[in-house]
Formats: sequence, structure tokens, C-alpha cells
Amino acid sequence: MPRATEPPPSRWSFPSDPALLARAAGEGEVVGVGADLEPGTLLAAYRAGMFPMPARGKTMAWWSPDPRGIVPLDGLRVSRSLRRSCGRFETRVDTAFDEVLAACADRRRRGAWISPEMVDAYRRLYDLGWVHTVEAWDGEGLAGGLYGVAIGGLFAGESMFHHRSDASKVALVALVERLRVGGARLLDVQWPTDHLRSLGAVAIPRAKYHRRLEEALRQPQPAAFGGG
Repeated sequence: MPRATEPPPSRWSFPSDPALLARAAGEGEVVGVGADLEPGTLLAAYRAGMFPMPARGKTMAWWSPDPRGIVPLDGLRVSRSLRRSCGRFETRVDTAFDEVLAACADRRRRGAWISPEMVDAYRRLYDLGWVHTVEAWDGEGLAGGLYGVAIGGLFAGESMFHHRSDASKVALVALVERLRVGGARLLDVQWPTDHLRSLGAVAIPRAKYHRRLEEALRQPQPAAFGGG
């Protein structure tokens, strides 16, 4: 897998100081609006602990939740039934980007938020080697998967989907295994939903997340996601 290519820098700046982000967010989680979705802008945002998601319709917002959801790489909960499901699927990395993004962006899904503009933006990051998919396959084809942004020892999970029961969970298990083997430090899941909590996700304060982020960004990229 080729190494990631650094794009031109963004013309926008993203403060990474948790205290500044707290003042910007106030009692909410949005710390900015506008900017663009150029590759350099997206990478600058993730490196500053933010991620994009539309708010108030089509307005692009930059989010920094407090607390922040993460899955500890040594704390994933794999039940017996999920372990059995892992044997039913073959997992692959980066073999079906368009299919995974299309499934995650399907407007029929409850709470769908991934716009065509965001799909195009993450496709450009994928082409540069920063976005990756983990997929679960069976005899019928693509059964489920996820995608996210890998920078150093950070994997920022963006979205997941399933066409067959447990397929997205199997993709998550495969992701965590690859991150652990590769020496990654941080799996960001944005918000610890009930579904993710059942798999071991926890909520940590924004300031603690940023300390872990700084440490993760100093780590080399796991080989499974373009590292050496």
C-alpha cells in the first residue's frame, strides 16, 4: 500500500488548544462553520481534533464534542456470538471505497448526513492515501464495512454500515486488530452511541482526547493503512 501524499496546506486555520475550542463551542459542540472540504483543510481539522458534518441543513460545521467518543484498542468487547460472526466473513482493506461510501451515504438511512460533496471530498483524500475502508465480505458480496481517516497513530472513524447482521461489527473487529498490530494509539468514534458503547466505546473529556491525539499524531502510520 503506497504512503499517503501530503496535499497543499489549507488556507484556513484550526485552533487545537482545548481551551480555545471550549470557548468557541460554548455549551455546544460546533466550533466553526464554513471553510471548504479541500484535502489540506480536512487533514488540518483532524489534526486539530475536529471533523466536518453539516448542521442546519447544508451549512458545513466543524465539530469537537466534549466528551469525545473513543474505542480503547485494548477494550473492544467481542461477544461469543460476534466471534462466531467473524468466522462467517472475509475482511479486506481498501478494495471497495465507492461501494462503502455509497452505503454509508444512503439517504434512506435514518440520520443520513453524508452529502455528495463530502463523498467527493473523502474520495480525494482516499486517492491521496489518507482515507481507508475496512470491509466484510461473504458469498453474496459486500456485507458491511466502515471508513475513516488515518493520520499517524490516529484512526478517525467516520461511518459504518451493514447489509447483513453483524457485518459492520466484524469490520470494526478487523480494524481494531490491524490498529493494534500496527502500533496505533487512538480510535476516534466521535460520539459514544449506545451501539458503540456495547462494543467498548467510552467517553473522555475534550482535553484528555487532545492529549491522546497529540501522542497519536507523533506515531508512524500502521502498515495496514499506508505506513512503512
